[in-house]
Amino acid sequence: MTQQKATNITWHESQVARRDREKLLGQKGATVWLTGLSGSGKSTIAVAAEHALIERGRLAYVLDGDNIRHGLNQNLGFSPEDRTENIRRIGEVAKLFTDSGIIVFSSFISPYRADRDAVRAIMEPGDFVEVYVRASVETCEGRDVKGLYKKARAGEIPEFTGISAPYEEPEKPEVVVDTNDQTVEESVAAVMQHLEGGGYLAG
Repeated sequence: MTQQKATNITWHESQVARRDREKLLGQKGATVWLTGLSGSGKSTIAVAAEHALIERGRLAYVLDGDNIRHGLNQNLGFSPEDRTENIRRIGEVAKLFTDSGIIVFSSFISPYRADRDAVRAIMEPGDFVEVYVRASVETCEGRDVKGLYKKARAGEIPEFTGISAPYEEPEKPEVVVDTNDQTVEESVAAVMQHLEGGGYLAG
């Protein structure tokens, strides 16, 4: 799916530099990539962090896995190949958000390390902030707010991450939050601390 099909195309540079957009917004664009099992708390943390930044006068946006599959990636399933293409597409979208100076929170299971590393590779150094939202299968299954684990255990959902499909933990994430024990507020605080320490909120 990644083969270049279009021909006779040319990249057009903007007359507005990224640093000018970031100066206008008073922040540095970044992709905060939250990865973890279904039910680990990725979306909850992303939404809360987005709200916290907006309250501080910063511009942020959440790209949620389920939401993206309603539109941009509605033609993709959950096979390994489709998962890879799903992450590739959203990585390109997140790169555009980042270049515009926005702090974008990407909330995707993204189970394969190579796929996450591929997104990091297309970003400028420092633009990709990997947040491992760590939670055991037992913790996630105990929440099971969507009833997905129950369906997966019954064989109704094939290739379900953590049950019948693998999840590869990040090896060197910038941030680790452990939602087995941490509250949402504590997890958001850890993410905010990294953004503050990294100068993302300084313009």
